[in-house]
Amino acid sequence: MRIRYKVALVGGIPITIAAGIAVIAWLLLSAAERTRNGAVLASTVYRDLLGVMTDRDDYIRSARNERSLHASDLTQLAATSLSRLEDLSNLSAGAAHKRTSRETQEALKAYRDRMWGLMQITIRNDRLVAEMAERAASLVELTDKARVRQHASNADIIASLAESDRKLRFARDIVDHANEVRAALATVLQQEAQRATGTLTGDPARQISFGLLRLRNTASDLIQLLRDTGRAGAADELAALMREYENVPGPGASDGGATPVQQRLVVWVERLVKLNSTEQRSLHEEMAQLLTYSVNASETEQETQKIAITSLKLGQRAADAFTSRNADAAEQILSDSKTLASTVASLPISPLIQSDMVDAIGHWREGLATTAEGLRAQAGIISEMDSIAGTMISNAAALNDLFTSDADRIGQTVRTILLLGAAIGLLLGTGTAFVVARSITEPIRRLQEKMIELAADPYAGPIAEAARQDELGSMASAANFFVSEIGHREEALRLAKNQADATLAELRETQSNLIQAEKLASLGQLVAGVAHEINTPLGVALTTSTALEREVNRLEAQVSSGRVSKTEFSASIARLIEGSKLLLSNLSRAIDLVYSFKQVAADQASGERRRFDVKGWLDELLTSLGPVLRKGGHEVAVTCPPDLVLDTYPGNLAQVLTNLVMNALVHAYPGGRTGRITITVSQHSLETVRFVFADDGIGVSPQNLGKIFDPFFTTGRDRGSTGLGLHIVYNLVTARLQGNIDVQSRPGNGTRFIIDLPVTVVDRAEAALAV
Repeated sequence: MRIRYKVALVGGIPITIAAGIAVIAWLLLSAAERTRNGAVLASTVYRDLLGVMTDRDDYIRSARNERSLHASDLTQLAATSLSRLEDLSNLSAGAAHKRTSRETQEALKAYRDRMWGLMQITIRNDRLVAEMAERAASLVELTDKARVRQHASNADIIASLAESDRKLRFARDIVDHANEVRAALATVLQQEAQRATGTLTGDPARQISFGLLRLRNTASDLIQLLRDTGRAGAADELAALMREYENVPGPGASDGGATPVQQRLVVWVERLVKLNSTEQRSLHEEMAQLLTYSVNASETEQETQKIAITSLKLGQRAADAFTSRNADAAEQILSDSKTLASTVASLPISPLIQSDMVDAIGHWREGLATTAEGLRAQAGIISEMDSIAGTMISNAAALNDLFTSDADRIGQTVRTILLLGAAIGLLLGTGTAFVVARSITEPIRRLQEKMIELAADPYAGPIAEAARQDELGSMASAANFFVSEIGHREEALRLAKNQADATLAELRETQSNLIQAEKLASLGQLVAGVAHEINTPLGVALTTSTALEREVNRLEAQVSSGRVSKTEFSASIARLIEGSKLLLSNLSRAIDLVYSFKQVAADQASGERRRFDVKGWLDELLTSLGPVLRKGGHEVAVTCPPDLVLDTYPGNLAQVLTNLVMNALVHAYPGGRTGRITITVSQHSLETVRFVFADDGIGVSPQNLGKIFDPFFTTGRDRGSTGLGLHIVYNLVTARLQGNIDVQSRPGNGTRFIIDLPVTVVDRAEAALAV
């Protein structure tokens, strides 16, 4: 019997048992799924009902302009809950589930109907409250208007009091001054009478003069006072009497009687005193009456202010009662406001304002009474809704418990079936597997031992189990074939290794020849450039020496003939000096070029290691490359610290930079373009120096950037490029100079080569000795 049939037998028994268990479990799980959905839906309904109750509480507590939103939320949530209760009734399998679901639906509908009634009462109460607020505001406004009018009346009374006081003060001053004039006049009359009878003691003339002076001064003060009080006519009369009195002589000593002028003056003063005394008494009575009016007006204003304060307090108490939905408090406020209208009616204020205030109080109290009734109705509906809400919540909780208990019961049944089925399947499967395993493991063990023997000795002979007709026989046959094939392939692999070693040696020799050829090509370019560069100063020097020879011969002929003038002699000397300077300059230039070429050529030819100053070495290298750069009109900028020293192979480094320059000239600037090349040298770290070679050419495309150092890769093969320049640069930098090189480029933004070299290169011989 083949192994796969045995294995199928081992797996078939548990699978059959598992399939039966799965069918039963599927049926039970379907019922459990329906029950679980019912439990989830019951939980959702419970949460929705709590939300309905919360929306009702929010509706009651919220401001009037926000209640429509809560009412809409409650209506929508109630409709959703009814729909879910209907779905829950359809999911229910037992009569208890359906009965509880229907009772919950009926309770929710009753709750919704009560909510609509509560909304109607609340809307009416809100309208009444708004009207009461308007009435209260109108009452306060009317109170303020009455208070303002009363305040204006008080101001008029105070102004009248001030005017009467001013008049009284003037009248009192006039009476006082008139009495002084009358006293002074009486004194003068008495002195004149005493002088006439001879009873005046002392100096009569002096005493009479003093009396007249006193009379004149008091009369002058009275005249000025009369003018200040606006009584110019009386002041003029008194002034005329005083002038007449002073111009008429007094009575003789014999008769001692008063003159007519004195009598008129006495009469006039007496009349003035009587008039102002009468006016003074009248003003006293008027001021007393005004003071009485002022006291009454102040009391009225205070009462009006009290009414405004009482109205505000009652309005605030009413607002608090409406907020807390306290009907008893509203009725108490209604009782407290009973005497407010009669108080307003008793105030001595404007009848029109008084009538409006009484009407406002009446309407406000009517609205308060109606609102109190609405609050009682609202409280009744809320109490009914709370009772209905208790029924809804208890039914929803019962539904949740029913579905949860059903789900738990079904789950327990499924677990029991799975446990029993697993135990039975495990026992049958274990027995069958043991028998089948014994028939498979023994041949496999023998096959394993033989294969281990073949691994140690491939020529130990074939495996005996290859004659079996099952999978183990196939495995043994395959192992026998595998062992024989390994022997053949080992021999072929040995031959291939020998061929690869020979090819590698040839490749290394070819690489060395290519590097040497590139060195010679680079040196040839240098030789051609320097030869062309040297020809220019040498040609100028030859031309200058020929001109100097002609000038010397001409000067010599003139000197010999004695016809040379001082001016011609000076001009000839100047030309000779200029020619000698030009000759010296061009020969010096040629010498510098030859020295630079010798130094670079020696470095490239020798390939020896030495210490050198990087700045001076770069200047010599670029001098040798000058003809090639100037031919294309290119510009090279070098940035290098003056004290930077390297201990490496200058010839290899020169070949690297030369190849980079030539690569830039060929590939970065096609079609005769000119550009700028920058070489930046810096101390990258304590032991490394960084060379950054950058051009502003056309750049390298992304698909070619990763292959730029590959041998024989070039984009200019039609222009004679071999694709070895940058490959040789990479090999020289990484192998000979023991550094690293990286390239960065984007199309249209030029190319940057970053070379990091050690400050001191380590020779392989020194490294071997150090080891």
